Amino acid sequence: LNKAMENQPTVTIPAPIRVAPVQARSTARVNALLDAACETMHEVGYEQLTTAMVAERSGASIGTVYRYFPDRIAVLQAVAVRNLEHVLVALRENMAQASVGNLSDAMTVTVDTLVEVFASVKGFRSLRVGDVLDIRPIPSGRQGNAAIAEAMREALQARSNLRLDSAGRLGVESAVDVIDALLGRAFLHSERGDNTLIAEAHRVSQASVQGISS
Repeated sequence: LNKAMENQPTVTIPAPIRVAPVQARSTARVNALLDAACETMHEVGYEQLTTAMVAERSGASIGTVYRYFPDRIAVLQAVAVRNLEHVLVALRENMAQASVGNLSDAMTVTVDTLVEVFASVKGFRSLRVGDVLDIRPIPSGRQGNAAIAEAMREALQARSNLRLDSAGRLGVESAVDVIDALLGRAFLHSERGDNTLIAEAHRVSQASVQGISS
């Protein structure tokens, strides 16, 4: 898992930003702003994050922040997109490297991957993949935990004959939601995570997928 995290590329953000970065320098500037947002959220949580904090932490002017992000919500959305990319890159690599032959194995890899991301990505424990944000209208397509569940299913399908029906897909998505909630508690006051809650995330994830068949 550590190797998968170390090999992750710098993630560029396609949306939601005001001016899309075209040159490498602009992309680096956007990522620096998001890094500053993540470091600040790691300390104070996403609810208290302001664009002024992002500017101060990054050493940029407030005008630079507003050049790319119209408001703090856009910053949070962009961080959530980047956090999701961190998870998906690590999950797909870990699923490819592990001996995953069934849904139980896949859930174990998913929990382990999320634990690694919680522990290694600054600010992730606060915002995670954005499901805590209530943004209306709701974006189309799979977002947040639903996208994680879908990536896990696709990786498993590539290695087995498992094909889930609608009830099975809902069961997997629900399991990922519960895992997210438990790990959020596990890392709330500890950067290394509460081992009891991490173990509970593993237990609940296995119980959630028992009986799910294709």
